[in-house]
Amino acid sequence: MFSAGIITVSDKGSQGKREDKSGPVIAELLAGAAVSIKKTIIIPDEVDQIAQTIVQFADVEKLDLILTTGGTGVSPRDLTPDATLKVLDREIPGMAEAMRASSMKVTPHAMISRAVAGIRGRSLIINLPGSPRGAKENLSVVLPALAHTMEKIQGDERDCATVL
Repeated sequence: MFSAGIITVSDKGSQGKREDKSGPVIAELLAGAAVSIKKTIIIPDEVDQIAQTIVQFADVEKLDLILTTGGTGVSPRDLTPDATLKVLDREIPGMAEAMRASSMKVTPHAMISRAVAGIRGRSLIINLPGSPRGAKENLSVVLPALAHTMEKIQGDERDCATVL
């Protein structure tokens, strides 16, 4: 069982002016994937606060998986990828590329997603869109690779290749 945290990034949500619908959708999808949600939080679109929350979840809470939802587009307040990049040790570009490629089949707006994925310490961090539908669709794309990715990040030395 892996531990996870969900960070909803929303100015209106953090002020109580909008209900967080993406966080619960993400939690529901993870429920069937051997992932236990340990922390959830709603914070405003502020680079320093986003970065500090990711660091708290990774370094202090020691969560295996950290998912952000919201702030991945091109609006002036969409700052989640910028904050995430500030605190990553290494990027995993294939995850973000896979999410965008899959989303392009649904909407041409997927090409403006700036979502990133990567590693901090022993934590996997993935940015998801803020819409419940977008969050679910994007998480569904990477879900099959999550357990393997987290095992590898945490030091699993087993070979990845299938023996023929």
